This record gives sequence, structure tokens and C-alpha cells, in this order.
Amino acid sequence: MSSAQNPVLPGTSISPAEPPAPEEQAAGSDVADRWYRVVWSSKKARVGIVVVAIYVLVALLAPVIAPYGPTDGSFTPLTGPSARHLLGTNVAGVDVFSQVIYGSRVSLLVGLLGGLLATAIALLIGLVSGYAEGTVVDDVLTFLTNTALVIPVLPLIITLVAYSDTRGIPLIVGVIAITSWAGAARGKRAQIITLRNRDFVTAAKFSGDGTLRIIFSEILPNMTSLVAAAFVGAATGAIGAEAGLAVLGLGSSDSVSWGTILYQADAAGAISQGLFAWVFVPGLVLAILITSMAFINFGIDLLSNPHLRED
Repeated sequence: MSSAQNPVLPGTSISPAEPPAPEEQAAGSDVADRWYRVVWSSKKARVGIVVVAIYVLVALLAPVIAPYGPTDGSFTPLTGPSARHLLGTNVAGVDVFSQVIYGSRVSLLVGLLGGLLATAIALLIGLVSGYAEGTVVDDVLTFLTNTALVIPVLPLIITLVAYSDTRGIPLIVGVIAITSWAGAARGKRAQIITLRNRDFVTAAKFSGDGTLRIIFSEILPNMTSLVAAAFVGAATGAIGAEAGLAVLGLGSSDSVSWGTILYQADAAGAISQGLFAWVFVPGLVLAILITSMAFINFGIDLLSNPHLRED
């Protein structure tokens, strides 16, 4: 019947359709699985990555871009914006524009270190608690996580920093990290509970792998997007927390950040004296950085949820 429906001419033969070459299949799957292509496909993430990259370049090239040092107080105090001082000077005669440039270093450093430390703590507690669900270990870690969640974070941070003898970047990073890990730890615990009974985890158990190896070698790679999103969120929160502490006068005493600039402007009554640039520009660059990092999270969400991906 098939030969009647598909007549064969003399001297010819029927050959099945050739499948795509293995190289083409590998190339297609490789392109589809590249995480940075997925993240870059989001327009919001693209904008966020470009803006954050500009901030990083400004921080690295601060000595080249800034016309003066961040503590050079050899100028006339409280002058308005001019060609020599684009944002004016503060009460100590320091160029505000130079301080804004150097302030990017502190904010990015606190965001990076605070985000890494908070993510590491949340990852360790969440993974161990989720894998040991229903055991004493899980009960203890869950109680610790719930306790950390109900404690008011801002008053705790202010108390810890206010009663510290030295206020430096390491203290601020540590305080931010130990007060902001609980929410991410709960999310990771829920995720690992859904993964612990998968076939690849069962196979690893039967092969004799230890608990830590199963957690960090088998389960953790399947949570990459969740970990990346948690890091970006923790870094964003760390930047905002450092700025908030500095505005309250609890920032690092040996460094210049956008928060300390705002604190000095408020103490000097910059608004009442008409020095609006002194207040507006540090707040604006801080808001742009936090918004850009939030945009990056839109791209990271595409890794874990393919339905959100744009054409």
C-alpha cells in the first residue's frame, strides 16, 4: 500500500530524511543552555548589567576620574557648584564630587562582601536543614531561622553597630550578613526538600556518597539560579543597609561612602543653604545602583523559570 501511495520511479530509491548533524544539535543545545545568553535576553537585566558595570569601572578608576582626593580639605568650605567643584564643597572644604566618586568603592565593596557572606550562611543552613528534614538537626536550624526572622532587623543592626568600639567596613559587613540570612535560608530549605527525593539523589545514596557530597555536588548545582538571585538580593540589601547606617551617623569612620556624604549634608543643613547638589547627587547614584541590581534579578529569574523568557 505504501508503494502505491508513494510511487518509486525506475532507477531511484527511497531514503529516509537525514537527521540534523550531531554538531548542529550540540551547537543548538549549547547556545540554549548558556546562562549568560538567557540573562542577557532580558532587556531589564541588560540595562542593569551595563549600569552596574559602569559603577564598577568608576570605582576602579576613582583615582583617575576624581579631580581631588576624598579627604583633601584645602578648599573653601560650603561653596556651590562651579567649574572647579562640580558639586561644591562640604563644611571641611572637601570636593563633594570627588567624594561621590570614591564613595562608589565602599558601596560596591559592602554589597559584594555582605552579599557573599549572607548567601554563604543562608546556603549552609538552608541546605543542611532541608536535607535533614524531620530530624533534630532540622528542628534546631528551623528554630534558629524562625527566631532570626521575627527579630526586628533594623533596630538590631543599629544596636550592634552603636555599641561597637570600632566602626569599620568589616563590622558593617558582618552585622549586615548575620542579620539578613534567614529569609534566603528558608527559601533554600524549601527548594532542597523538593530535590532530595529525585532519582539522581537516590542514585547517589545507593552509590555510597556521603551527605555533604550529595548536598554540594548533586543538589546544589540544581539551585544555581536560586543562589544567584539570593546573592543579588543580599548585595542590594547590604548596600542599602550601609547607606542607612551612615545616614544615621553609624557608618565607617575611616572611609567615605554615599551615606556619609548624606549624613554630612544633613548635619550642615545643605538644603537650607541651597546646596541641593550635595544631597541630590549621592542619593540619586545610590538609587540608580539599587534599581540596576534589582533589574539584574529579572534576568536571573529567567534561569529558573523558562516561561518568563522573552522571544
